[in-house]
Amino acid sequence: MEINIKNPLVFIDLETTGIDVVNDRIIEISALKLMPNGDTELKTRRINPTIPISPEATAVHGISDKDVENEPTFKEVAKSLAKFMEGCDLAGFNSNRFDFPLLAEEFLRADVDFDFRKRKFIDVQTIFHKMEKRTLEAAYKFYCSKTLTDAHSAEADTLATYEVLKAQLDRYPELENDINFLAEFSTHNKNVDFAGRIVSDENGVEVFNFGKYKGQPVEAIFEKEPSYYAWMMNGDFPLYTKKVLTNIYLRLKQK
Repeated sequence: MEINIKNPLVFIDLETTGIDVVNDRIIEISALKLMPNGDTELKTRRINPTIPISPEATAVHGISDKDVENEPTFKEVAKSLAKFMEGCDLAGFNSNRFDFPLLAEEFLRADVDFDFRKRKFIDVQTIFHKMEKRTLEAAYKFYCSKTLTDAHSAEADTLATYEVLKAQLDRYPELENDINFLAEFSTHNKNVDFAGRIVSDENGVEVFNFGKYKGQPVEAIFEKEPSYYAWMMNGDFPLYTKKVLTNIYLRLKQK
């Protein structure tokens, strides 16, 4: 089944220096843009992360420091990537927890203002886990009857993710072929930031999702204890989380 979309949909997969969203960097990115008329455009390139690639990461994707030493940095490609993704909804595999949060961090470090709040996010892994609970390789075999021979290369994983989502739509009649439905279905929590430190409650109010103020409104805590905002801004939180907190803090000050 072809995917029913109104906006272009970009499937993304990242290979990285490690699995720390805050401190690790992109070394390879593949982006497959699906247009409403069914046309596709695929872009894949390697990135110089400017930091060493962990041996554990190289063991997974096979990319070494030497492989990327002459590639451009993310800052050098950020604007063109943001333009490619402009006006598009986004999809990936385990992307809501890893790829999109890390990509948001990279854009912020590169001083490129890509507004993720306007996007819909479809996490094919979440759909898969809710339906079958397996890995991407198993999903590809299960849904597409194919073997993913080049797993953990960004391009192979991106193309496989695209095929799996189409096959999921064919297999499960309860899945609506609609981006809004798929984005809602593939979201675990109503996160305000990618890391899930801030979530929306049943009334749409932004509340903390961790620590001593878990479940309490962010605005109320900042009003009562402004130092908590300063503590978070100076702490080891993702840049995107800090951006969300700053927006809430400034909104509070303007009241």
